[in-house]
Formats: sequence, C-alpha cells, structure tokens
Amino acid sequence: MGLFDTIISNLPEVRGPLQKKLPFKEKLKWTLIILVIFFVMGHIPLYGLGENALQQFEFLSIILGASFGSIISLGIGPLVTASIVLQLLNGTGILKFDLTNTEGRKKFQGLQKFLGMFFVVFEACIYVFMGGLAPSPALAGTPLFLQMELLLIFQLTLGGILIMFMDEVVSKWGLGSGISLFIAAGVAQEIFIRAFNFLPSPTNPEIAAGAIPALFQSLASGDVTTAALMFAAVVSTLIVFAICVYGQAMKVEIPLSFGRVRGYSMRWPLNFFYTSNIPVILVAAFIANIQLFARLLEKWGHPLLGTFSGNSPISGVVYWISSPDIVQNVIRGSFTLSQLGQAFFYISLMVGGAILFSIFWVQTSGMDARSQAKQILNSGLQIPGFRRDERVLERILERYIWPLTIVGGAAIGLLASIADLTGALSRGTGILLAVMIVYKLYEEIAKQHMMDMNPTMRKFME
Repeated sequence: MGLFDTIISNLPEVRGPLQKKLPFKEKLKWTLIILVIFFVMGHIPLYGLGENALQQFEFLSIILGASFGSIISLGIGPLVTASIVLQLLNGTGILKFDLTNTEGRKKFQGLQKFLGMFFVVFEACIYVFMGGLAPSPALAGTPLFLQMELLLIFQLTLGGILIMFMDEVVSKWGLGSGISLFIAAGVAQEIFIRAFNFLPSPTNPEIAAGAIPALFQSLASGDVTTAALMFAAVVSTLIVFAICVYGQAMKVEIPLSFGRVRGYSMRWPLNFFYTSNIPVILVAAFIANIQLFARLLEKWGHPLLGTFSGNSPISGVVYWISSPDIVQNVIRGSFTLSQLGQAFFYISLMVGGAILFSIFWVQTSGMDARSQAKQILNSGLQIPGFRRDERVLERILERYIWPLTIVGGAAIGLLASIADLTGALSRGTGILLAVMIVYKLYEEIAKQHMMDMNPTMRKFME
C-alpha cells in the first residue's frame, strides 16, 4: 500500500493558482482557452484510421464529450467511468475514504486520477482491437496493421490524457468543470446545426437538414407529416428548456444569521436538483458505454449485449436501455406496445440510476448534512433561534438534504428520460444537461461578480 500511495502522490497534475480567489476575467480567459482547444482537437483526425464504426453514434459522442474519429474520440468517458467505479466502491464500503479531512480527499482524488488514466488506456485498446476505430481493412494480416493499431491506441491515449488535464485546468483556473463544459459545448453545437442547417438533408435532398428551414419548406410543399415532425422537434426542445429552467430555479432557502454581525442575515439555498446534473451525466455515460461495447461485441461476432439494425438496437440489453422516439412514432403511425414497454424500462433505469448516483455523489462530494453544517459554522453563520452546535445544525439540514437528494434525483432522471422520448433536437438528455450546466455556470458567474464587487462578502465566502 505504501508503493501505491507513492504512485498516487506522484501522478502529474495541474498546479492550482497561488491566490485563493481568482478574478472573474482570469477564470473566463482560461475557460475560453480550453473551450477553443477542445473544438480544435475535435477536428484533428486520427492518423492511420481506415474504418470508423463509431461515427453513427452521434448522440453518444455528445454525452461523452467526444468526437469519434478525432484525437478526442474517448472524450470524458474514461473520467466518468472511473468516477462511477470509485463511487460504487466507496459507497458499498469496499474502499474506505475519510472525505472530511484533507488527506482523505487527496487520496480519493489521486485514486480517481489513477483509475481515469487506466480507463483511458483500456478504452483506447477496446476501441481499436474490437474494430470500432480500426486501420484500413486492406492492411489486415500484415505487420503494418498491428503497427497502425498501436499508433491509433497511442493517439487515443494522448487525447484522453489531454482531456483529463483540460478538465483539471477548468476546475482549478476556470468556471465550473471541464466535463460539464465539454458536454454543453457539444450539445449547443448540435442544437444550432440541427435547428438552422439550411443544407440539403442526406436522407431527403429536397428539404433542408435543419428543423426550422425544413418546417417552412414542408409547409410550402404541403408535406404535412414532415412539417409535423419538425414542429414537434422544435416544440419539444422549447418545452424541455422551459421545464429545466423552472426546475433549476426551485430551491429551499434556510435562513442564517452572522453571530458576530448583529442585524445581518442571509439565506442558504438548497436547490431542488440538489446534486445538479451529475447523476444524469453518470447514468447517461453508463448507458452510452454499454451501447458502445455492445456494438463492438456485435462487430466482433459476440453479440452478448444485443444486436443492432443500422443505428437502432433491436434485441438484448441494448434494446431495453435505449429510448424509442414515441412522438415521432405516433406521428408516423408506427407506435407499438413493445415500444411502450421499452419506454417504461428506460424511464425506470434513468430514475433508479439517478437516485443511486445522487446518494453516492452526496456522500463523496462533501454535500452531506455533516459537511454542510461544518461549512456553515466555519463561515460564522448559524440558524437564528438554535444553539451554535454542529450536531443541531446537522439534524436540521438532514430534514432537507436527504429528501432533496432522493426526490430531486428521481425528478431529474424522470425529466431526462421523458425528454428523450419526445424526439427533441439533440435528444432530451443532452438538452437537459446543457440547460443545467449553463444555469449553474450563470450562478457561479453571478456569485463571482458579487464577491468581486463586495470585499466584505468575499471575506464571508472564504
């Protein structure tokens, strides 16, 4: 264990800023720099790539913050997978971490980085050796084929490690987290393209590929079915946006007062979506990884997780964990009872997974009642009318935090799953994630501005 601790403590990392609070302009600068680098890397193709069997998984690439066929084909997949594995090990008690002290958190973060690097190499090998990203089939059976496979693995590993450090740069020097930033960037790009692309559609060259231009063209030509599909996609997107913003604004505010400053009080907000978008990211990434591995297993001749017909799963586990487009099928008149059962199973998986990961996230990220009580007391705050005692404050916070964790996790899982069934632009889960990420970023920017403008408030926040 001593050797393992030495390895973890010597892993490369991005050095944090020397000052405790960075100015807003500095954070914004580093966030924009990383965002530009992310988009540039997404357009750097893998050298020696002959067959890209993963390019049809467009939605999965957005959830994973990836661009299949580029140097960042792995995206945030290894980081999220490492987080899921470590949370499960810690939540079940197989591994024990004392996250209430600095040393325990340091070990937890070091092991998470070590697992992230392991999954970068592991997933790179899986993608290449199982044919998802493979050299040209013309080289099969020659020594050059193996050399090109190793070269592809090296490029994928390099891209995955760079994504890991870019996430660390954003977390320490920028706004929010790199994982959220990459997802929001991919979703925003896809929504804009799918909504306003005026170029001809590959499947129907007579109309535009974008939903809004296609809607007006279909109305002009009298194509009612296509117009209804485009209108439903646009309306579904707007409805999901509105519900997400409304749900994100719901919160419970606990009144607090400063013990040393008489007459000054504030409210400690606990959002209805207490764990934010983290549970949905973890569940969506988990489903995305299963679908990717199922496709690779099928291509390898061992369809253990199910089979596909084109881009659609038709049997096995992947069929039941995928979401049917209920609205589109109703409009086209192709809705069946099996799709209703598939939709029910998908909703159950998303809701149950979101609750599970919400509980694990609260326990491992310092959002539990004990950690929040300690943070409130260390800030010089207390609840008016109650003794300044950590145990008392912890019991009061438990009345709110656990219900918000479970009910909020279930609500966000239900919202994400139902949004996926509506056929909205960029799929409902992607839109939900983008809205919550942007809203969270807005709150952080507002908080940063408040602290920059009010030195007294900055002292209390510290």
